[in-house]
Amino acid sequence: MTPTHVKRRGRYCMPMLSPKLLVSAIYVLLPILLILPVGWQPAIPTVQAAVPIEQFTLGTSAQDRPITVLQIGKGKRKLVIVGNTHGGPEANTYDLMLQLIAHFRAYPEEVPETVRVSFIPTINPDGLALDSRFDSVGVDLNRNMNTNLDTCTENDWTPTVYGAYGIVSDTGGPFADSQVENRLLQAFLLDASGAIFLHSNAGLVFPAFCEHAPSIAMAEVYAEAADYAYNRFWPNYMINGGMHDWAGSMGIAAITPELVSPTESEFDQNLAGIQAVMQQYQHTLPLPTDRVEAGIPMPAVLWRYWRARGGEAVFGLPLGPAIEQDTSIVQTFTNARLHLDWSQADPTRLVTPQPLGRQWIERHHPTLERTQALSNTEGLPLYQARPFRYEETPLFFAETGHTLRGSFLTYWRRHGDAAVFGLPISEEFVHVTADGVPRTVHYFEHAVMAYYPEDGSVRLEPLGWQTLFLERLHATTVGPQVR
Repeated sequence: MTPTHVKRRGRYCMPMLSPKLLVSAIYVLLPILLILPVGWQPAIPTVQAAVPIEQFTLGTSAQDRPITVLQIGKGKRKLVIVGNTHGGPEANTYDLMLQLIAHFRAYPEEVPETVRVSFIPTINPDGLALDSRFDSVGVDLNRNMNTNLDTCTENDWTPTVYGAYGIVSDTGGPFADSQVENRLLQAFLLDASGAIFLHSNAGLVFPAFCEHAPSIAMAEVYAEAADYAYNRFWPNYMINGGMHDWAGSMGIAAITPELVSPTESEFDQNLAGIQAVMQQYQHTLPLPTDRVEAGIPMPAVLWRYWRARGGEAVFGLPLGPAIEQDTSIVQTFTNARLHLDWSQADPTRLVTPQPLGRQWIERHHPTLERTQALSNTEGLPLYQARPFRYEETPLFFAETGHTLRGSFLTYWRRHGDAAVFGLPISEEFVHVTADGVPRTVHYFEHAVMAYYPEDGSVRLEPLGWQTLFLERLHATTVGPQVR
């Protein structure tokens, strides 16, 4: 008879088992208890945390088309996969990226816990829409990167480059890193461990040109898993200004897989290559490493930004170690103070200069910005946040009411424009610079530029040094000395 609950004094109780039933239970349970290990506890089912999936926009192309990213995972080792650099002629790499995104959306658990992988379906949406290898103004994005930063001179950026089928043309751009799409990509790669740039159609895989061991290791792993040929270099001609070489110069493992077909996506092969790279992450995806400049340590991501945007020539050398502030890091250089904000890790604002120019003008020229603000009486072209033409025509900035022209405009454009220096907050005027000489200067949100007529150069004023000096001068941590 099956025991049933009975009510006894207001409670529900189980009736007593009969001796015969009790003995039967012991015979059944005793062998099980004897073979269980000491301290055994019943297993508690675990629920695996969902792998995060996020989609966002890096920015927009020169013709205002969105450049989107799908990111899967949350590990420290960031792998960025870039498709469709060469627009319409390599549209099969765009198709491949869409297939890869669909696969990893369905199987996000394939991304190891220590990895996060970011897919950029097309870095050249204008070329894809226009069925062109180039961007909207005829620049080859894979010949436009500043590859002068590595130890090899053969691959340095130049405006005249080899392109498809070895054709020589002036498609490297007006200067290195001139195109907005490349600048967005560079900013996104600052904290990357690895980068894969998909192309077609040579049927091989090759790493960054200079001897960068992590790039070579990644290329070998990818080629073997995808069953593509491995080449130490691109065999047909020298690639100047290539994305893979720029990434390698930043310490990022970087490779270029070339699909065999000009039209097919070869999904299975490339999926196998990507899976192998992620599974062997310790070998193929090195974490960014800190550097030392002038004897002062620099966090890896700050160093990459500093190096990519001009290094000592633009920002000067570090004046002291980096200072941690909650989720951010700040380091002061001779001409600037750089701010790394980890909450901005995956958009393109991970590292930004602090507004020392605005602080300086407010402290020393409080009426200058207001009295000099102008209307666009000259009818000059308006500044746009995404410039894609680089004529020397002066620009009017409606946001601040100021004009930028001549040598200041050229320097501003060639070294990072608004992303590095901010917008102009004054007109040109003569002021005594830090070396004690009256010079023509121009104030920006993040910097002050001075013109040196003796050699025709533009240089930044040492705002970082001056700001640090004033902070230490007014610090209350050191008491007055009596002599």
